[in-house]
Amino acid sequence: MTNFIYQATNSSGKKVKGKITAPDRNLATSKLKEQGLTVGTLAVETSVKKGGLSFFKASIKTTDLVLFTRQLSTMVSAGVPLLRALTTMHSQVENPTLKEVIGDMLKDVQSGTSLADAMEKHPNAFSDVFVNMVRAGESAGIVDDILKRLAAQVEKNASMKKKIKSASTYPIVLLVLTVGAFMGLMLFIIPRIAVILKDLGGPDAELPLITQVMIDISSFMTNFWYIIIGGTFLTIFLLRRYVKTPAGRYQMHSFVLKVPILKSIVAKVAVARFTRTFAALIGAGVSVVEALKITGRAVGNDVYQRSIDQAANGVINGQQLSQALEGNKLFPGIVAQMLAVGEETGQTADVLVKVADFYDEEVDAVIDSLSSILEPVMIVIMGGMVGLVAASVMGPIASLSQNVG
Repeated sequence: MTNFIYQATNSSGKKVKGKITAPDRNLATSKLKEQGLTVGTLAVETSVKKGGLSFFKASIKTTDLVLFTRQLSTMVSAGVPLLRALTTMHSQVENPTLKEVIGDMLKDVQSGTSLADAMEKHPNAFSDVFVNMVRAGESAGIVDDILKRLAAQVEKNASMKKKIKSASTYPIVLLVLTVGAFMGLMLFIIPRIAVILKDLGGPDAELPLITQVMIDISSFMTNFWYIIIGGTFLTIFLLRRYVKTPAGRYQMHSFVLKVPILKSIVAKVAVARFTRTFAALIGAGVSVVEALKITGRAVGNDVYQRSIDQAANGVINGQQLSQALEGNKLFPGIVAQMLAVGEETGQTADVLVKVADFYDEEVDAVIDSLSSILEPVMIVIMGGMVGLVAASVMGPIASLSQNVG
């Protein structure tokens, strides 16, 4: 027997959550329907193991997951029984965390659990998209083909993340250096220069406004550094907690879509993920509505997820997906147009893959141009800040030196 966590709607339209025990997913769905509930989501309850130092466990890298997916696909397509394939993978895999996951999956499959349900118990290793595509493959009898598609998709997503990370590394390093230089000037250099200025001009010397502001800032940071550090950490902690809430995450994602330059990258990445994931699910035989719900969670942006959920409601009400997305400001017109072509020709998955490839190239171009722009901008900001501090200090020193002379 397996425990399932469900979200459903009752006869009065109210959303309810709960847990139900059944031998498999189909029987769990049937039991809920007998209770007058319309099932929205149904997931296997994941058990949390106690004990052990989980913090020190090796993470499952993308390369490990891709290798596991491709090898399992090769063995299944060669006619190797699933249990034997998992046993072989368990004995050969080197990553200890993935080895433990495969071991748990092997026990579940031996007890009669489907591969998708066994994977669903390990959300840290297998995403919703991964699990649902495997489930669709099991229903259609094309698990080997689905695993090949999943391996390709995981590689694409990892490649995109790697490019974004590499493009943002240098600007972040420059930003940290800039902040560090500013803190060093304020805490160690400006206090000594303030003493020199007082010695030269006396306690009643009139200093330029910018110089006085710099000295006041330095004095505050020197005397109340613990408040600044404590306040900074407290602000980051509270902000992180708020962002983890649904409302906070939605506001953060909305804000990101309003930031110049950044909004272009986020939008292109979201559209590429949507089209590629939706195409993979449709190609695997998943229904349009279910594919939209899964894709919405995989896009990684709550604003896009809400928009995709609205499109799913439009499809439920009888609209074509191309009609539901037409006029949507979050999706470029080409997406709705290509969807319409795919719906007419019956090749929606193939058409959307081409759209995804196009936006992947767009993301690469934007990231390359962004990195070439950000580097000189950050250098100018860093130089300007140091120059401002120097001008606010050297000007009064030169003036007071002339007066003393």
